[in-house]
Amino acid sequence: MACARGAGRAVAAATVAQPGKRPPEPEPELEEPSLLDAPAPSRRLGSDPGLSDSDSEESVFSGLEDSGSDSTEDATASEEEGEGTSEQRGRMDRSPGQQARTPCSRMEVASMPGEDEYAEDSSDEEDIRNTVGNVPLEWYDDFPHVGYDLDGRRIYKPLRTRDELDQFLDKMDDPDYWRTVRDRMTGHSVRLTGEQVALVQRLQRGQFGDVSFNPYEPAVDFFSGDLMIHPVTNRPADKRSFIPSLVEKEKVSRMVHAIKMGWIQPRRPRDHSPSFYDLWAQEDPNAVLGRHKMHVPAPKLALPGHSESYNPPPEYLPSEEECLAWEQQEPEERKLSFLPRRFLSLRAVPAYGRFIQERFERCLDLYLCPRQRKMRVNVDPEDLIPKLPRPRDLQPFPTCQALVYRGHNSLVRCLSVSPDGQWLASGSDDGSVRLWEVATARCMRTVPVGGVVKSVAWNPHPTVCLVAVAVEDTVLLLNPALGDRLVVGSTDQLLSAFTPPLDPASQPAHWLEASQEERQDGLRLRIHHGKPVTQVTWHGRGDYLAAVLATPGHTQVLIHQLSRRRSQSPFRRSHGQVQRVAFHPTRPFLLVASQRCVRLYHLLRQELTKKLMPNCKWVSSLAVHPAGDNIICGSYDSKLVWFDMDLSTKPYRVLRHHKKALRAVAFHPRYPLFASGSDDGSVIVCHGMVYNDLLQNPLLVPVKVPLEDSCQLLTLQVGAAHAQGEPAGLQGTR
Repeated sequence: MACARGAGRAVAAATVAQPGKRPPEPEPELEEPSLLDAPAPSRRLGSDPGLSDSDSEESVFSGLEDSGSDSTEDATASEEEGEGTSEQRGRMDRSPGQQARTPCSRMEVASMPGEDEYAEDSSDEEDIRNTVGNVPLEWYDDFPHVGYDLDGRRIYKPLRTRDELDQFLDKMDDPDYWRTVRDRMTGHSVRLTGEQVALVQRLQRGQFGDVSFNPYEPAVDFFSGDLMIHPVTNRPADKRSFIPSLVEKEKVSRMVHAIKMGWIQPRRPRDHSPSFYDLWAQEDPNAVLGRHKMHVPAPKLALPGHSESYNPPPEYLPSEEECLAWEQQEPEERKLSFLPRRFLSLRAVPAYGRFIQERFERCLDLYLCPRQRKMRVNVDPEDLIPKLPRPRDLQPFPTCQALVYRGHNSLVRCLSVSPDGQWLASGSDDGSVRLWEVATARCMRTVPVGGVVKSVAWNPHPTVCLVAVAVEDTVLLLNPALGDRLVVGSTDQLLSAFTPPLDPASQPAHWLEASQEERQDGLRLRIHHGKPVTQVTWHGRGDYLAAVLATPGHTQVLIHQLSRRRSQSPFRRSHGQVQRVAFHPTRPFLLVASQRCVRLYHLLRQELTKKLMPNCKWVSSLAVHPAGDNIICGSYDSKLVWFDMDLSTKPYRVLRHHKKALRAVAFHPRYPLFASGSDDGSVIVCHGMVYNDLLQNPLLVPVKVPLEDSCQLLTLQVGAAHAQGEPAGLQGTR
């Protein structure tokens, strides 16, 4: 930019010059080289490659050789506009080295031959050659350049190949070396003029930089020294000058209150007597080097035995053969470093020959043998047991047997509670499904199904009154006709509103309408699978139903849609024998429990999301927490595994309270409770609090172990309470 401004000023000077006026005389050249009078770059377009080393050392920036690409056109235009004097052209001929200093100088000299461009320069700017801005040049210590020119080429630093010896020789040879300084912005040396040296000396002496400035000029007397009759101002005094200040009164009252309360203590007279401190007051007088907190005492020598006595017993004295064998052994292999000897008295004992050697070895052991301090921690075993809350603080939970539901004639395999907690459905091997009232244990209805009932599931949607029953290879959809009549009627209308398609597609299951006689018993639909059905479960919205088939292959799990009466197989291949399936309560997830793992599938994306590893043999039951972030699994090796799906794919807790295989696990829909039933005839109720704070882990505490008098517990269901907020009981059927 300095080049552009210089070229613009040169063209302006040539244009403004009018005939008949004398051009301004050029100013005499300064003795010192300015920032613009830097040496020429060592690499220039058309330059001789055989330049000497001195020329390369004096080069300022080697990246300016192509920045003056437009200098030829500017020079031609300037020569056509005007000509210089012969004296100025002669000056340029005498100093050819100054014409090739920079591309800017070449362009300006070509445009205005013989005329100094700074003769009429009124600005006091300098040619700042580093284009990085007003930043410390130390930032570019690791780079070979200090910015870029207008064409984007690097402006290289001057070559610094001079060592301290060359600098010393320059200092001895050059009388003006003391006034040469290094410009941090450009990186080359600048020789100060006499005025600049005088300015620096004045500033060092603490004087003003301007020589013409007089700090001791006579002061102007604005007021005369004569006594005047009238004062300068005669304003009357303010009212606040003779009235006590309320602000000061309030401040004093606060200070008085602080003194009364003891917040402000009066200053006590200082005790100027010298104080002494006992440095060894906290030290143990019996400890060795007690002031060193980490001092490790040296191990003590072993006490002498019978073999070291001057009169040892006869059995400790070696025989001649033992003495010869001891002498033939290496010193490192000998058990003793001496031979026991007997003396008649202590006065007859001579000087010990290995005394100095043993003392030396002892000193080597003291300072060469490493010693380590082992901190012994005395921990009370009771402190290692986690502090669990008392069971009485975790109420409500079931504490005793409340009701017994009697009516089945054979083994009861499954239970299911209605969404409102008022009705209970149970399936048995006697070929019937019974509907009970939870609060009174009264059997409201008995539906014969003609086979062993493997699974019962009540529709969780409150506006749909349906019960899914798995009997052999068929899933029956029953309308129990209990509760609100409007809900019962709307359920029948929903089922009757289906219109079969004209071209029915092939499905893995067949949907059949119930006959008129079967509809009187509550049966509405039949879903035939062709394989035994082991489990049925509903989706939270009540429109989808999942069934588990006891068959190998990828058709073990089928999903049925009630509104469209369509069945589909969601998997293309099998990952083991499926034990249980469950829908996520809030997200579009399907949990499939095989014998070794629990897989979590995303139904919308149709992909595997997570794989949980319970590390047990084998998974027998599965339950999902109402919030959806935790699940529990029961296994045949008497383990209950709790998974926190946001925490890890491995178990968060493994409970081993049961003695035999677990058959069923369940969560309470509203209270922080979960229960597990086992073949040992017991049901364990645990408190499982899941916090909203993601940084706090769930709290698992067993609170009740109600014992059963049977040998096997096959099913377990925790239902919601129908009465006024009391906790629901556990229904365990034998």
